[in-house]
Amino acid sequence: METAGTSIPRQVKYYLSLIKFSHTVFAMPFALIGFTLALTAATEHLSLTNWLLKLLLIVLCMVFARSAAMAFNRYLDRRFDALNPRTAQREIPAGIIQPGQALTFTIINCVLFVATTWFINISCFYLSFIAVFVVLFYSYTKRFTALCHIVLGVGLSLSPIGAYIAVTGRFDVLPVIFSLIVLTWVSGFDIIYALQDEAFDKSQQLHSIPAALGVRNALIVSTLLHVVSAVFVIAAGIYGHFNFIYWVGAAFYIALLTYQHLLVKPTDLSKINIAFANTNGIASMVFAVFTIVSLFV
Repeated sequence: METAGTSIPRQVKYYLSLIKFSHTVFAMPFALIGFTLALTAATEHLSLTNWLLKLLLIVLCMVFARSAAMAFNRYLDRRFDALNPRTAQREIPAGIIQPGQALTFTIINCVLFVATTWFINISCFYLSFIAVFVVLFYSYTKRFTALCHIVLGVGLSLSPIGAYIAVTGRFDVLPVIFSLIVLTWVSGFDIIYALQDEAFDKSQQLHSIPAALGVRNALIVSTLLHVVSAVFVIAAGIYGHFNFIYWVGAAFYIALLTYQHLLVKPTDLSKINIAFANTNGIASMVFAVFTIVSLFV
């Protein structure tokens, strides 16, 4: 930390900033969709207390896994972050959090994640090691493949499947379709976010779709991924026999996907942060609310 005497509230603030805790809003709503789908499909009768306990454990798993992934990413990329003017003020290159502290934080969250899955069910416990590998492995991918955005999408796409298995102990088609929505959606908006570092990535021999294809072609790839995401949204609605409430949320979600591509143009990247954080955060929350409500109406 900055000094040995830094207050605990300030330390908490620094670590929340390190892991971009506010970005939990991207995957958490889809975990809640997976949980709600499981409620409607579960054959085992559980009390309200047990359902709430399951939900708490799922939320904790989401927080621990994402915290580990983000902290490890910041730890591993600290040299590049220090060189990049856009990221030079992040906590590690700025000296606010030491690399060893970030690594310790990563390990603690990994242990807490795996330990929490033990209290859910045995399937989640065994699968937790695969989940940890995927979310940590992403941080290495920019060093050797432009498909790093897809790997990030895979990591976040585990949320609806994981939540469903936490309740039912099994796989099913519908949560897998929702996971595919997340995979293509996240991969697409991560490409948009990476446009900011196209020149820097090339200078450091880092790999990304923008660095490999250029801004214009990267936006085309992002658009195609979001078209596929919209197709999966429609497929989920049809396969799951959802009612009109779901379709209202689906239309809103697809409209916001379209809107972010109107915000970001090859000749104007000034609105990337609006497209990345605001638009996608609202899209996931609204879509989740309408989907969950439709399951109970």
